Amino acid sequence: MQLIPETNDLNKYLNSSDFIDYEDIGIQKTAVNLSKDIKGEIKVIKTVYEFVRDDISHSMDIDSEFITVKASDVLKYKQGLCFAKSHLLAAILRFLKIPTGFCYQKLEFEEGFGLHGLNAVFIRVLDKWIRLDARGNKRGIGAQFSLNKEILAYIPRPENGEIDYPIIYPLPNRRVLEVLKDSENLTKAVEKVNETEWSL
Repeated sequence: MQLIPETNDLNKYLNSSDFIDYEDIGIQKTAVNLSKDIKGEIKVIKTVYEFVRDDISHSMDIDSEFITVKASDVLKYKQGLCFAKSHLLAAILRFLKIPTGFCYQKLEFEEGFGLHGLNAVFIRVLDKWIRLDARGNKRGIGAQFSLNKEILAYIPRPENGEIDYPIIYPLPNRRVLEVLKDSENLTKAVEKVNETEWSL
């Protein structure tokens, strides 16, 4: 699939925000520690990606009802939904001056259709965007760092009504943020995500 940046201004994919809060000292220390002694942009991106994928739990995988939204909270509590984990990956990479955006997929789960969040990262030395899915692997899910063929957590099935949105957004989806902020627990958040008619 041809990825389409919402803007060609790469600086937009480097900005901090209330939720991509890389001014946080914990995020900065993590970014420095992960990138220390690693030579080459690609190896740094791979290392950071695998940290968020493997060392930060997907909240549903650990049966947690706790909700994180801000990147700093995802790091602090070591857990989050796919959206929250994408916020952390973006925050760390953006602090390291690596343009990172947000992508989405509409998928069919047991509870019905819902939205899934992942990242796109710009590889300067290759002059290309690649998508990375830091959801976290488990049985049946094996996302990997790949420069050529995508190896994501999910492969949307158009015949089932699933959609792979091609746009790379510089900001997280506003409605996703509202759902996460306004939900009292993770179960309610997932219900709201599944009840929302997503059209990106």
